[in-house]
Amino acid sequence: MNLTALGLVLAAAVAHAAWNILAARSSRSGVPFLFWGAIVSAVVWSVAIPFTGGIGSSGAWEFVLAVVVSGVLHVLYMLVLQRGYRAGDLSTVYATARGSGPVLTVIVSILLFGERPGLLALGGVLLVVVGVTAFGLIGRTRPAAGAEFAGAAGRARFDPSVVFGLLTGVAIATYTLWDVSMVNGFGIAPVAFMVGTSAAEAVIFGGMLGAEGARGKRPARRLRGELRANWRSLLAFGVLSPLSYVLVLTAATLAPLSLVAPMRETSVVLVGLYGVIRYRESNPVLRLTAAVVVVCGVALIGL
Repeated sequence: MNLTALGLVLAAAVAHAAWNILAARSSRSGVPFLFWGAIVSAVVWSVAIPFTGGIGSSGAWEFVLAVVVSGVLHVLYMLVLQRGYRAGDLSTVYATARGSGPVLTVIVSILLFGERPGLLALGGVLLVVVGVTAFGLIGRTRPAAGAEFAGAAGRARFDPSVVFGLLTGVAIATYTLWDVSMVNGFGIAPVAFMVGTSAAEAVIFGGMLGAEGARGKRPARRLRGELRANWRSLLAFGVLSPLSYVLVLTAATLAPLSLVAPMRETSVVLVGLYGVIRYRESNPVLRLTAAVVVVCGVALIGL
């Protein structure tokens, strides 16, 4: 794998882990946080567009189409993920999503884009996916089955944690494949693409909040309260979350997506290791072992 691309993806993982750590608590407030996060992202990064190639070589209509579809896909991903967290075990949903998403991306990249990573690189991809998934499953609590998944005898037919984790993985693979194909196919500059997508997300989330207002839920009060209480976390999100994705999109112009997609999931391990060190979370030896597996996978991909 191109060393520049490798460095970009690893830097993206660090940025992604950093904003998750900084904004972990406040980001659970749902749509108000996501709305303000999209607004802050678009505003903060829009100033960089003139210095990062404008919108790129695409036409205006291609750009609008690309960012609108991307915004819809990203919002669907967030909604499915939140639904999964309500229906099942958080660690299982997250691990299943972050493990299955890269696998699906790799398969589609090979079948549709004709990418042909070497055997060592594919071995590294396998190690990264296994390590990331194992990291999320360690310390898993007993699955919580939603009523819609229960059989007549009251026993769960399917673990909703796994079901929604897989659905989230499909969403991750879908927006990743779309975004990278737009950047590479239409020549859209990554920063402009990210800003446009954030703006589209803000419009969608704003529409959702407006619908809440029509039902008498007073979203304006929630928005003001969110901004006052969590402006620091929102600023961290608005700077670091877009940075991580811009780095990934840039790396995907330099290296095969089948290698870039699994590498970005190393952020899961970074967040997990922070939890082990900062909060003395359970099973530190197993978590460190999973982290070593991921590091070995990264080393193989980088060869």
